[in-house]
Amino acid sequence: MINLEKKKILITGSSRGIGAEIAKKMASLKAEVVINYSSSEARAEKIKNEIEAAGGTAHLLQADISDHQEAKKLVKTAYQKMNGLNVLINNAGITRDKLLLRMKEVEWDQVLAINLKGVYNCSKHAVRYLLKSENGKLINISSVVGINGNAGQSNYAAAKAGVIGFTKSMAKELATKGVCSNVIAPGFIDTEMTDSLSENVKEEILSQVPLARLGQAEEVADLAAFLASDNSNYINGEVIKIDGGMGS
Repeated sequence: MINLEKKKILITGSSRGIGAEIAKKMASLKAEVVINYSSSEARAEKIKNEIEAAGGTAHLLQADISDHQEAKKLVKTAYQKMNGLNVLINNAGITRDKLLLRMKEVEWDQVLAINLKGVYNCSKHAVRYLLKSENGKLINISSVVGINGNAGQSNYAAAKAGVIGFTKSMAKELATKGVCSNVIAPGFIDTEMTDSLSENVKEEILSQVPLARLGQAEEVADLAAFLASDNSNYINGEVIKIDGGMGS
């Protein structure tokens, strides 16, 4: 049984997709959550309203986590609003897919800034609070693309591979203080990102997945809830794939 009562959790990029489902799942298990968004205020407000209608507690905070000072303010304000911080979930991410020959420098820089530097920014500022909490948790959302690579996603793959290396380093740095650091590596999940794919591309993807279906954001949220809970206190430095067997 997973119980997150009294847990204070910040989820970056949680106005939509996987992040929104994680926020809702955590709140449903009695955690207090901060929903972070960059520009989608209306979407973030909708998630907050859903959480509160179900009896949960949520706060909204806008920040561009690729900006070091904005990330610092986000983490500090989240800590103040919740009067604590037990879990940081670095979920925010973007794609700018192109073959390398056509990829512009700005498309490389944007993906690395959000998907990798954003993880550094938020983690650096959150660590002091996680170290103060009992059984603190750092959970970073990577991707199977960061493990296997993917044509047309060299920027995304590089960033997500970096997240894995960063997390494994944090697992060694923070463990002596009781903070566990782990990675969730989703495969192809049914979100707005996959909605934009053509049916031919979706069929090709599904042919690579032994379970023959896309994953659901709720399934990723279930895994995140387990890792945020005290049930996972001896799991540290792991990369847990949730991909229907695609990477096996």
